Amino acid sequence: DFPINDHIQDSEGPCNKRVKPVDKSASVTGIITPVKTPALKRLGQSIQRSISFRTEARPLPPMPIRTRQKASSFPRRRSSQLWSDTVDSMSHELSTKEIKRQEIIYELTQGEKQLIEDLSLVKKVYYEPMLKLDIMTESELGQIFGTLDSLIPLHEDLLARLEGLRGAEKTVQEVGPTMMDWFPCLEAYITYCCNQVGAKALLDQKKQDRRVEHFLRLCQESSFSRKLDLWNFLDLPRSRLVKYPLLLKEIQKSTPPEHPDEDALPEAIELIQKIITEVNLKTGEAECQFYRRGLCYSEDSQRVSEIQASRFLYCHGELKSTKGQKLHVFLFELVLVLTRPLAQDREGPAQFQVYRQPLPAAHLHLEDLPDGEPSSSGSFRGAFTGNDKVKNCFRVSTTGRTKSQSHSLQANDSFNKQQWISCLRQAMVQSRDRQAQTSHCKPSERLSPDPALYNNIAELNLNSDVEMPDT
Repeated sequence: DFPINDHIQDSEGPCNKRVKPVDKSASVTGIITPVKTPALKRLGQSIQRSISFRTEARPLPPMPIRTRQKASSFPRRRSSQLWSDTVDSMSHELSTKEIKRQEIIYELTQGEKQLIEDLSLVKKVYYEPMLKLDIMTESELGQIFGTLDSLIPLHEDLLARLEGLRGAEKTVQEVGPTMMDWFPCLEAYITYCCNQVGAKALLDQKKQDRRVEHFLRLCQESSFSRKLDLWNFLDLPRSRLVKYPLLLKEIQKSTPPEHPDEDALPEAIELIQKIITEVNLKTGEAECQFYRRGLCYSEDSQRVSEIQASRFLYCHGELKSTKGQKLHVFLFELVLVLTRPLAQDREGPAQFQVYRQPLPAAHLHLEDLPDGEPSSSGSFRGAFTGNDKVKNCFRVSTTGRTKSQSHSLQANDSFNKQQWISCLRQAMVQSRDRQAQTSHCKPSERLSPDPALYNNIAELNLNSDVEMPDT
């Protein structure tokens, strides 16, 4: 017997009538023929759900019918086809582990196809119209898009190689040697990723132009963009680069002993990780040089040697001073520099006025200030009107060859504060180790940067979204 639907019962009021049972011949199970899902497909679906590094979100559940929405109200999502969806039947049974292996290899292939589509879309929808409509000059577009065009043939080549590996039953035996042969092509990413530092700054600057902002907004609201903005598309190659070792490690986990890929996969993983480290290193150097050029000095004494000697940035972003003033702080490899952003020229790069004396990391002292302590007289008075409690603050000070300094700084939240503290501690330890070693070693034996420091250095931009009044 089927229970009465709740909302129908509520609308009709209490009823004492007995409900006649539904005849078995008219039951739902008698009307609807069960649909059997092939075992291979069911297993593939289960395995695919377990892969944690998929970047595409699952489609949203059906929404109740309401007033008609615009086509661009929700992002358009790509179909998540599985390898098992492409296989009708197999001449022999595959193990669960082998099915998972084939699913990941298929995802690797599909990812290449989607990247090629997206990069081609960027050129067709953004670059060419903006050039034709004279929204930006050819030189400006060249700086923003960089060597994007040269990356498309590289990924088309890999896609062709991967599709050529599929056998008659759409399975792939060895993928390691193919990736090993192709990975050296990714050195082209060094040029592209190094250019991204200046490209992002120029794009943000051009968005102040009403025509540029209007065009980019229209594109983002269109269905083809999947709600991604231009920078999301331009950053796709870098995102794809760091995904290769993750995919190969997952394939390796599903590769049994004595498999032809057993030796090739670890070598391929090691190679791609070296390439990623090199790309991060060069990108970090490019970012360091870019922001170093934007520093403006009010006194020659502020031009400390550690700024020029630094090879990368640990992080940079907005912090608040004791007076609630917004400061843009740069933690270079060897020195902490507090600056005030200058009014940006629409035709020039961002400029930062150096505030006080830079603080060498080797002589830096760090103090984590607990939340909830009453602020001292005048401390954060501009930022905390009517509130004598401080939060998310830390203090940096220095003593040594220069005049002693102390700065109490406030981050916009606890997570932001902990990132700053972590980076500062790392910079202090590395600088002191470097100083100790250089005092005992020949110049040729001096410390080289730890490759681990370059992982995601270029992404660590610690900005505050909280607007605080200047005083």
